[in-house]
Amino acid sequence: MSLHPSGVLARATYRVPVLLRSCHPEPAIAVTVFVTALAVAAGRGTAGSVAVAAAVLAGQLSVGWCNDAADAQRDTACGRRDKPVATGELPPRTVAVAAVTALALCLPLSLLSGVAAGAVHLGGMVTAGWTYNLRLKHTVLSPLPYAVGFGSLPAFVTLGLASPSWPAWWAVTAGALLGVGAHLVNVLPDIEDDLATGVRGLPQRLGRPACRWLAPCVMLAAVGVVVAGPSGAPALMDRVMAAAAGIVAVAGTAVSSGNRSRWPFRAAITVAGIAVTQLVLRGSGMA
Repeated sequence: MSLHPSGVLARATYRVPVLLRSCHPEPAIAVTVFVTALAVAAGRGTAGSVAVAAAVLAGQLSVGWCNDAADAQRDTACGRRDKPVATGELPPRTVAVAAVTALALCLPLSLLSGVAAGAVHLGGMVTAGWTYNLRLKHTVLSPLPYAVGFGSLPAFVTLGLASPSWPAWWAVTAGALLGVGAHLVNVLPDIEDDLATGVRGLPQRLGRPACRWLAPCVMLAAVGVVVAGPSGAPALMDRVMAAAAGIVAVAGTAVSSGNRSRWPFRAAITVAGIAVTQLVLRGSGMA
């Protein structure tokens, strides 16, 4: 094997885009953008919002790479062509090292928002993601890490304010519901492969038909909490956005699509975006 600098550089240049494909880029980017938007709306300022974005992105990268490293044997056995580890483009060790490196970076980046906020992010979203990957995805408690992780994100934002405070109950509840809904639709394309390789989380036990109907109900419940939770009558815009979320949620999961279609998950991201937009419009009222 050549140790020439150009050879090392070529391998590194090749592995970077492959590693990015392995980090679950769609949810990683979506979660980072959504939480950063919340930080801006809540009044974290430019520096604070950048710190939030960096911490959340590092955390999401670590969780995504951890997932592919933990599932390397299962994904290979199932012939997953969308997973670089399963196709042999990346060694499992490389992805595991990337996961640990991102996790190490996430620690100081989270603490830039303060000890309380950093502890919530690390103990909530990041720990929940790793716990899901390494253990709870195989159990009936598989929705729990999603509920805890996404429910903790509003607290990461508000506890990092100049005057730290816990977020409103409806912000936490909506985040938890969005997380559970995302979990239900995320596993839809892989239920048969999961069952064949011993993964029996709650969605796998319920089956695809049940998840197709349960997922939009959970997602719409999140939107409903954002609309009805704050004091005062809902504005016209709230009603319009709730109706739009309903259409997308039903179209994404109830309408027939291929078993391996990613459309249900993308529809869930869209509904989450609508809910986050509602939270952003509430601004400092979230705290």
